[in-house]
Amino acid sequence: MGHKHTAIDLQADHLSQLDTGAGFVGTIAILNLAAGANYISHDRGRAQGKRKNNPFHACELSTRQALDQSPRMIDTAGMIPEERLEQITQRFQYLEAAMADGASGGDIAALAKEYSDLKPVVEQIETWRQLVADLAEAEAMLADPDMKELAEEEIPELQARIPEAEHALQLALLPRDKADARPAMLEIRPGTGGDEAALFAGDLLRMYQRYSEARGWKFEIIEEQSSDLGGIKEVVAHIKGDNVFARMKYESGVHRVQRVPETESGGRIHTSAATVAVLPEAEDVDIHIEPNDIRIDTMRSSGAGGQHVNTTDSAVRITHIPSGIVVTSSEKSQHRNREIAMQVLKTRLYDMERQRIDSERSADRASQVGSGDRSERIRTYNFPQGRMTDHRINLTLYKLDQVMQGDLDEVIDALTADDQARLLAEMSQ
Repeated sequence: MGHKHTAIDLQADHLSQLDTGAGFVGTIAILNLAAGANYISHDRGRAQGKRKNNPFHACELSTRQALDQSPRMIDTAGMIPEERLEQITQRFQYLEAAMADGASGGDIAALAKEYSDLKPVVEQIETWRQLVADLAEAEAMLADPDMKELAEEEIPELQARIPEAEHALQLALLPRDKADARPAMLEIRPGTGGDEAALFAGDLLRMYQRYSEARGWKFEIIEEQSSDLGGIKEVVAHIKGDNVFARMKYESGVHRVQRVPETESGGRIHTSAATVAVLPEAEDVDIHIEPNDIRIDTMRSSGAGGQHVNTTDSAVRITHIPSGIVVTSSEKSQHRNREIAMQVLKTRLYDMERQRIDSERSADRASQVGSGDRSERIRTYNFPQGRMTDHRINLTLYKLDQVMQGDLDEVIDALTADDQARLLAEMSQ
């Protein structure tokens, strides 16, 4: 099944979630079970007044630490009914039995994927259930004089661990972006600020290169146009590794810099901006492009490279006629350039379709990159004060030098936590 949209064939198993076959994706099953959930039955704790009844507010979240690192930062009143947890467990047991009995090629792959998605959720369910059972057992031991002292030691510990287990289960049940595990395309362009904006775009490129190196990712620049002063007019990079898009997707938007430019003789602070877009890499099953919908031109490469770039028509430009998207690649191999340009085109079309679907689900969704104007900033880098501020979550760090060296985990963890908080709040409504 697929969703037709001009020249784009976006497969249902990735976004439209229309698959109703036997290989029902585990993550989607979890979401359907989670929809409309109210609470996990933990009546004993509530009866003893151990639990707060206040609704969870995302604004109460500490933005300096991810939710999965601080399980007590949330109220766990809005959880899933026990019967729904039992449905998940039974589905997991069915998958386990079906895989043991054997299945044909396509079926076994679908079953294995769903099994893999459900396994961590079931493990969290079992952990929570075991803690609740242990607490009940410890409370029963209070009536035994010989066991009372031991029970009094165990009960506070169990009462403290149960909310942590509930929190971990909440996170396991959160909706997941199916693109999170994918590689990503990173695009950086200067916005307001002329030459200084181009220099800042180059600084952002190096920041992301260092962050990728620190995480063990492969960072490959596939298209770069430099300015006369050594800045960046435009750059497209391919980042491969574990959960690249999950970590990098929060970097999309307008980044503003406040500093004294190298070209400023009077020592005045200037404000410039650069735009960053992080797109999940498209797979062949995501996008189908009709041959008649593209125009491919070859041209001579420009820039450094000696005589080769002046004599060989190796650069490739692909124009997608329905959308107007134009991509180029200027490697030495024309065959490689066609491959790179097609991958970038598919990734941009895939992102367009993701945004279209997201917009249908949320009419007030903001543009990912915007025009590049300073007023549309998501983050400010203030060099005189050594300060970085992310305006989406009001996070300020006075460690700008480390951030520009690629130390981004603290801010990305905080953005991840804020996103988790929003999803948890939606689940509890």
